[in-house]
Amino acid sequence: MDIKDTLTAAIEEAAKKAIADGVFPEGELASVELSVPPKKEFGDFATNFAMQSARVFHQNPRKIAEELASRIQGDWLDHTQIAGPGFLNFYLKGDVLYDSFRKIFEAGASFGQLPKKDAPKIQVEYVSANPTGPLHVGHGRGAAAGSALVNLLRAAGYPVQSEYYINDAGNQMNILAQSVNARYLELLGKEVEFPENGYHGEDIKVTAQRIIDKDGDKYLSMSEEERLEVFKDLAYHEKLAILKEDLEKFNVTFDKWFSERTLHPEAVKKAVTILQDNGNIYEKEGALWLKSTAYGDDKDRVVIRDNGVPTYLAADIAYHHNKYERGFDRLINIWGADHHGYVCRVKAAMEALGHDPEKLTVLLLQMVALYRNGELVKMSKRTGQSVTLNELIEEVGTDAARYFFLMRSLDSQLDFDLDLAKKKSNDNPVYYIQYAHARICSIFRQAEETGLSLGKEPKLNLLTDESEVALIKKIEEYPEVVERAARDYAPQQIARYSYELAALFHSFYNKCRIMGVGEDLGEARLALVTVTAQVIRHSLGILGVSAPEHM
Repeated sequence: MDIKDTLTAAIEEAAKKAIADGVFPEGELASVELSVPPKKEFGDFATNFAMQSARVFHQNPRKIAEELASRIQGDWLDHTQIAGPGFLNFYLKGDVLYDSFRKIFEAGASFGQLPKKDAPKIQVEYVSANPTGPLHVGHGRGAAAGSALVNLLRAAGYPVQSEYYINDAGNQMNILAQSVNARYLELLGKEVEFPENGYHGEDIKVTAQRIIDKDGDKYLSMSEEERLEVFKDLAYHEKLAILKEDLEKFNVTFDKWFSERTLHPEAVKKAVTILQDNGNIYEKEGALWLKSTAYGDDKDRVVIRDNGVPTYLAADIAYHHNKYERGFDRLINIWGADHHGYVCRVKAAMEALGHDPEKLTVLLLQMVALYRNGELVKMSKRTGQSVTLNELIEEVGTDAARYFFLMRSLDSQLDFDLDLAKKKSNDNPVYYIQYAHARICSIFRQAEETGLSLGKEPKLNLLTDESEVALIKKIEEYPEVVERAARDYAPQQIARYSYELAALFHSFYNKCRIMGVGEDLGEARLALVTVTAQVIRHSLGILGVSAPEHM
């Protein structure tokens, strides 16, 4: 029995009975929200349902609570209590908590992994940075958020495909080739004017030097046009390989890498033709314009320039049309906040193509500000450019970087404290959580040394200390947290839960001994920490953070 599901159903049933009895008027029921009171004397669970229902039932919340309490029944319930302005506190019978926890214990490593849902596949597209240079810290936040969201949705039972859209067509690739060419010529002692809009990063020099190390000056004999084509291809594959390597180091992989090049020219032409045929594109001043204002955009947008070259929007229209045609039921894009104006035009294009724009959700990622010694870090010490993801990983590690990126919701700016992320103390939240897991692993080793083992049926009803009960209740919340976080696209809820669980474990550890307290109680507490470790591992796994056994 899931206690919270049972209690929720009982509250809803009591409200329906009161409506049938004529005590409450007909109306849509408020959602039932249950919480664990801060102190045991306030009950095992509490709800503000009566207060949330006051507008619907047009009655005093305490009166509503009284009517509900008189109609809530169950062999799992000891008694209810009305508190404050209308809170309902529930006191469960002693064996209910332990019966529920026993099922969790018996579930083992499968606990927290929700049943597979019979639902069409979701696609999550994220990062999708141009393959023209290294990933920076902002890309890192998107990478952590996207991969954690994919993990979270899968834990909640949804079928998911992750995708990286490689922007490998268009002018940025020409600029990449021109930048590498200029550095190549410079390194070979030639005088050259660097492209005005070229890429100035140190990585461009590294790419040019690698070309020289491998092939020397053999490309000097080529025409510039030929050389640019060669360098475009060489630089593209090198940048993409490094990008994949950095992401894998950051615990990020993709099911599919989708090349923009594959959209040109046929897919782009196909999408534009559909829009022309259904009257959603018109010609003006030699260019083709999308009637995006007809679908909520603030102005119409050019899709084919007057020189016949498609705009970036044209490729994005073709790409998203391709996504819909692949049969995804939900499309989730994670974009930088600077793309907020782009959302409306892409959705407008999808509606113009006959797709449901509500199936497309764009999550906007706010900026990351790095701080060291209390001061804002703007540039890389190594290159004088933006701090790269790889540099961040080198300084604080993958685990700390991922957890810190995931502590806050995507739509809030993140202040990243580099000094805190490196601390080996309980002030550092990811260290605090990982230390809880390492501590439990140490308990297992001590138990083995002292001969304490875990049987199949530990006497869980011996876990009566307030710290033990609080830990059990927190563990029992986990599937609900996973379901809710997946529904809200909010991996930060898992980050917060894992921290709160670790805090409750540390409180239990400081209060309750496991060895030397008698075999039955020791075995019950060993069962409790076993499940705690499993849930910590599972929650950190969603976040893409490791659960070390030694620290």
